[in-house]
Amino acid sequence: MASVDEDGTDDRRDVARYVRLLPVVLLLGGFLVDYLTPAEFSGTAFYSVAPMIAAPLMSLGGTCLIGLGAVAADAGILNHFGYIDGAGGVSELLSITAVAAVAVFINRVLHVREMRLRSARGIAAAVQRAVLPEPPQQVGPFRIAARYEAAEQDADIGGDLYAVQNTPFGLRCVIGDVRGKGMEAVEAATVVLGAFRMAADEEPTLAGLAARMDRALWRESERREGLDRLEGFTTAVLVEIALGGGELRLVNRGHPSPLVLREGGVHYAEPSQHALPLGMGLETAVAAVDALAFPPGACLLMHTDGVTEARNADGTFYDPVTRLTGVRFDGPAELLQALLDDVHLHTGGPRNDDMALLAVTHDPRP
Repeated sequence: MASVDEDGTDDRRDVARYVRLLPVVLLLGGFLVDYLTPAEFSGTAFYSVAPMIAAPLMSLGGTCLIGLGAVAADAGILNHFGYIDGAGGVSELLSITAVAAVAVFINRVLHVREMRLRSARGIAAAVQRAVLPEPPQQVGPFRIAARYEAAEQDADIGGDLYAVQNTPFGLRCVIGDVRGKGMEAVEAATVVLGAFRMAADEEPTLAGLAARMDRALWRESERREGLDRLEGFTTAVLVEIALGGGELRLVNRGHPSPLVLREGGVHYAEPSQHALPLGMGLETAVAAVDALAFPPGACLLMHTDGVTEARNADGTFYDPVTRLTGVRFDGPAELLQALLDDVHLHTGGPRNDDMALLAVTHDPRP
């Protein structure tokens, strides 16, 4: 599997540093054009453009310095050619001063917008931490890792969900995907996760746990008109692993099948019986519980459809079985990072859906 740079932060910083020098280059270029050419040639356009470009790129102090520099350079050139006392020279100088003042105003407006955007991002990050707290890295003989990545750049939250809980019945996990996007999807996700956390310690069977979550989501959707109208169901996979290891049990409620990785091989844990998603409000039979071997060294990889529905430029869907077969990983965290990098490499650009990933490795070593 090929890998890519994690986020390209250093490259972006270098580009930003060079771009911020552009107003200075324009200012110096305009001055040289004015000074080294006959009076008929003017660098006024450079003096006007430099402060306007500085407004979104520089701080308030930097924008003011560029504006003052533009006024000073223009005044110096006008004085050099003897035009500063004429009507045309005064008019030109006033125009540059007005442009510099407008640039400072634009800089302040952009600063206020940036502060509001940072505040909104901070709130979204806090909500995500509350809804999707980081799972424990180790529970008994199991190493655990989770990742969430929104499809929209700079977004931190969506309708994908996961949770891990150590219960009297073993390690229980859930991963799911709420239909819809935005805060309504987050609201539905909190209902599903709340039902899971409460029932995981009480329900002795995995099928009973799924039924409890199903009823909770349906009751909540009846109470809330928006939740019922916009977020009618949630696909989910529930997993239970005895703390002694060796075997895991799964209930799949209309969700993409998880993957089992073992000794370089990868295969889907397909359900023996397909079931409806949670919250459909329909009477269904008891969900089928499938048992799979989970020996030491095996890894269970659960994901949402943002992985398998990621497309490249040719429209080809990402195939995790093909891409992960034969590749070995040191642990679940390394697996998830490599998978995210490979999905980014496959798509080569923005995706259409969020991605939630949860991996559990059976590692009995101390």
